[in-house]
Amino acid sequence: MAFTREFLRKTAKESGVDLPKELEDALIQEHLSVRDAYAGEQVKTALENNKPEPAPKVEDTEEYKALKTQLETVNQQFDQYKDDQQKKEIRAAKVTAATEIHKAAGLTGKMLDMAVKLYDLDKLELDENGKAKNYDDLVNAAKTEYEGSIPKGSSYSPAPGTGGKADPKAHSLEEAVSAYYKQ
Repeated sequence: MAFTREFLRKTAKESGVDLPKELEDALIQEHLSVRDAYAGEQVKTALENNKPEPAPKVEDTEEYKALKTQLETVNQQFDQYKDDQQKKEIRAAKVTAATEIHKAAGLTGKMLDMAVKLYDLDKLELDENGKAKNYDDLVNAAKTEYEGSIPKGSSYSPAPGTGGKADPKAHSLEEAVSAYYKQ
């Protein structure tokens, strides 16, 4: 049976003792204090004995390390891919700019293709619009460099005094270039 006021009164009555109200209150109060202290110690002991082990940090697991290594590899591959693509785009823009420079200098056909292939693209600087910096200077330099290769009386322009008709005896551009290099 639980230690209650009713239990105290019944036990005192059976023993023939009359308990004053103050004594009854003091006994109940002491019982509650002891009970609460005991329960508190029991809870504290249970918590200390049943502490969960700390979970390992995610960063310390082998799975995390493997995934991190894999992610770093993928990031490196992606960065390399971006660099390669950027280099391809820059090279394509430089080839286009070199072609424009040589066309403006008067080169056409196979001579144009050859001049663009021989052009040092690493030295060519582009502006923000993808055009060559110092365009006019580069065109003049190309005109000077390929001066003998630029056909002057080719079938592409009419000869003077022919009424706007091309001279049928004039060489094609390819023939003019071949003849120039045979000299």
